[in-house]
Amino acid sequence: MTPESPSTVYQEMEVTTANNLKLVVLLYQGAIRFLTEAKVFIEKRNVAGKAQAIDRALAILAELQSTLKLEEGGEIAASLDRLYVYMLGRVLEASSRLDVAPLDEVVKLLRLLNSAWAEIAEKADRPSTTKPESSVSPLIPPSPGPGHPTRQPLQVVA
Repeated sequence: MTPESPSTVYQEMEVTTANNLKLVVLLYQGAIRFLTEAKVFIEKRNVAGKAQAIDRALAILAELQSTLKLEEGGEIAASLDRLYVYMLGRVLEASSRLDVAPLDEVVKLLRLLNSAWAEIAEKADRPSTTKPESSVSPLIPPSPGPGHPTRQPLQVVA
């Protein structure tokens, strides 16, 4: 067994201790990273590398989509659902055609979403004099908390 790198340990700690809003931001960052890697692999005609990066990005997008609470989230959740479906289709198109243009489009969309969610997460971390009734987003399920048997850390591959 090889020792883990300090950056891998840090990333695992960040994921296991993050709140739900920060987890969404981390997922967006991961999808952006994997799609950027896929673009490089496509340009170098490295099909195996492209496949692995695309698979990881698709898994993240599917996870983001599956955690939406469509009934509670209303039109925002429904819009995000449609956007995730669109992005999944564009990533698959890029993969099958070995075309980087759809990946650039999806990365641009993900950066916009990431920016918005990062701002929401930052605001949620700020202490406020008036506490809202619920700080849990209707778009994502509540975290089971540390130590819960169903909570598994997100695997981050360096």
